[in-house]
Amino acid sequence: MLFKVGFLPVTFIDVIDIIIVTTLFFELYQFLKGSVAIRMFIGLLVILLISIIGELFSMSALTWIMSGLRTVWVLAFVIIFQPELRRLLIYLGQSKLIRTFVQVGDLKFIDQIVEAVLELSRKNFGALIVIVRDMGLKNIVETGIMLQAQTSKQLISSVFNPRSPLHDGALVLQNDIVLAAKCLLPLSQNPNLDPALGTRHRAALGLSEQSDAFVIVVSEETGMISYAENGKLVRGLTEKMLRKKLDEIFSPVPKGKGSGIFGVLTNS
Repeated sequence: MLFKVGFLPVTFIDVIDIIIVTTLFFELYQFLKGSVAIRMFIGLLVILLISIIGELFSMSALTWIMSGLRTVWVLAFVIIFQPELRRLLIYLGQSKLIRTFVQVGDLKFIDQIVEAVLELSRKNFGALIVIVRDMGLKNIVETGIMLQAQTSKQLISSVFNPRSPLHDGALVLQNDIVLAAKCLLPLSQNPNLDPALGTRHRAALGLSEQSDAFVIVVSEETGMISYAENGKLVRGLTEKMLRKKLDEIFSPVPKGKGSGIFGVLTNS
């Protein structure tokens, strides 16, 4: 026993138990933050809290009602939010703690992203690809059209083809999964921006100002490749520079940032 809280003894195992449960709830909140699912998650926590209070004070009627609601709520959560739960498993698998101890898969999809960006640049097809890190951007994803497809050069290139109905929105990927297309991104309100910058570059900066996302931009006019990060825009990327940044972001051993991917906006 380490110490006592009132009449309750606290052991080392209890401390470990609390840390694990707290971490799980924190990771779940981070994953759901900014999405519709967070409301249901909070509702479930309220029901659990009321149920615990009822049991502590021996309120049999309240405990019986809350117990029934708790079961129904959990089942509804699992059924309604199957896609979110699937992505949650991916999210937990790519967390910093897990990636510190586990070598997570190969990173061949980076080649697919780089090759797609280079092809879009050669053809002067405008593009905006956002790489999600630790901050949840579910509110951005939910503005687009869900895809849930494997990341590939062909898919990315076809989405940004000017004839595609999806090219005028955000393409969203997470690791090797394309989550959604035609998503909307916030525009930067910085008054000091170069007035020559188009909507894509302003959208890239806007998202990087509000989150820790890494945003790749391909200019429709010049084919120039740029990226926005932490509210700053770096232009004139080469293949080597782009690949190096993606290797850093998706590295199995974290270098201070998480991973994930997002996508495209309106014409520059």
